[in-house]
Amino acid sequence: MLSRIVELDAIDEEDAIEKVRKMYQNCDIILDASDYIGTNICIKDEK
Repeated sequence: MLSRIVELDAIDEEDAIEKVRKMYQNCDIILDASDYIGTNICIKDEK
């Protein structure tokens, strides 16, 4: 799992999420190995 905290000015939470989403889509935010916070392994039951 990769994670990064981004600080920015926004009107509200929805505005902040939209701004960060656009930054990520425009490659202004690129997550890499330094953003690694852990690994989750899930086992799916095929029954």
